[in-house]
Amino acid sequence: MNTHFLHTLLAIHRYGSMAEAARRLNITHGAVAQQIRALETHVDAPLVARSGKTVHLTEAAHRILETSQKILDDVDSLRTLAHAREIRGELRLGTGNTSLNSTVPNILATLARRYPDLHVFIRAGLSTEFYASVESGELDVAIALEAPFELPKKLVWRLLREEHFSLLASASHQGRSAQDLLNSEDFIRYEAGSWIGNLIDQYLKKSGIATRDRYELASTESIALMVNKGLGVAIVPNAWNLWKQGLNVISLPLPVPCQPRRFGLIWARSCPRMQLVEAFVKAAEQEYRT
Repeated sequence: MNTHFLHTLLAIHRYGSMAEAARRLNITHGAVAQQIRALETHVDAPLVARSGKTVHLTEAAHRILETSQKILDDVDSLRTLAHAREIRGELRLGTGNTSLNSTVPNILATLARRYPDLHVFIRAGLSTEFYASVESGELDVAIALEAPFELPKKLVWRLLREEHFSLLASASHQGRSAQDLLNSEDFIRYEAGSWIGNLIDQYLKKSGIATRDRYELASTESIALMVNKGLGVAIVPNAWNLWKQGLNVISLPLPVPCQPRRFGLIWARSCPRMQLVEAFVKAAEQEYRT
């Protein structure tokens, strides 16, 4: 059985439709349908069903998703073992502080186990800086927010995760609504001109929410510490698990849902250290699936 068929099945599950799976996999809708039919023949069971204009996975498909992912992980492990000694040298990585303080150590631990001769140089910074650094060759790969502009053809961006936003407030405000807090408390804003700051600013304007802006800075971690001190409230990504950091804060749903932030990996198609980049991409995707 061709393992690409399993990739396609998982893509339909992950992205919610055959059309979106085709777009993400960079193949035609017909190719997706053909691969699913071939996989159905292999497992002797229907894997997709149509309800009106919508296609959804069947119960049989859902039963084999976990095993399908394990098979693909095992195949990746075989490739890793076969090429482990070929992965050596220095990988130059760009990442924001939030990722550096959460997922990146796990990714690096995976790489260290798999490739003992791989060294990683890490530059902490902002997504706005990383695109130019990757394009110029200063960095090999970066974890970055999706750019609000069309990428040059030489660059590749791959989604890792979408994160929704919530209102972060001191635990002393327990019992109050997000709308009430946004209307009455000082607001801690992301730095003007930053991509995440622009996204939140657009949300506030679209929702007709007028905030009492008092502080402005670029770091999610610093914003969280200020909220913890009762200096104001802030809109932050849900992935920032502050309660695990010993902070006395609460997270509240926004009055109106905000467009999620999308972040992923960026690298150059012609990167001279493509083997190292591919090793990092694989480890990062596995980490963000968990």
